[in-house]
Amino acid sequence: MSKQYTKEELKKKLTPEEYYVTQENGTERPFTGKYDNFYEPGIYVDVVSGEPLFASSDKFHSGCGWPSFSKPIKKTAVKEKTDLSHGMIRTEVRSEEGNSHLGHVFDDGPLESGGLRYCINSAALKFIPKDKMVEEGYGEYLDQVK
Repeated sequence: MSKQYTKEELKKKLTPEEYYVTQENGTERPFTGKYDNFYEPGIYVDVVSGEPLFASSDKFHSGCGWPSFSKPIKKTAVKEKTDLSHGMIRTEVRSEEGNSHLGHVFDDGPLESGGLRYCINSAALKFIPKDKMVEEGYGEYLDQVK
């Protein structure tokens, strides 16, 4: 189980944008996130808890302005909840352990990969390069990175 942080600890640990996105259900501006047009091999973890969320092998270019993934690294990595904000009906995606707001999931992804598009804020993610995964404790996920 990951460490639970107080609001004050999180404000010290995270940048203002990371805090806004993960703790206040915010959204970064499209095409501004560091991982939108980034395709190195590795995994993406929750910036708050460090829990593994997505593999680079499941990342694709959607043109929506945010990193897009066809599936989480494991089904239990994320939880989904109905989001009725902004006059829309959407499905919010949150990290399971850290309960960080990550983004939303839509059913307009590549059909050959299951048809889902996990549209995720870069500010909610930390990238672990493939060659650092063992060293940083994520070696068990190497088989998911091509």
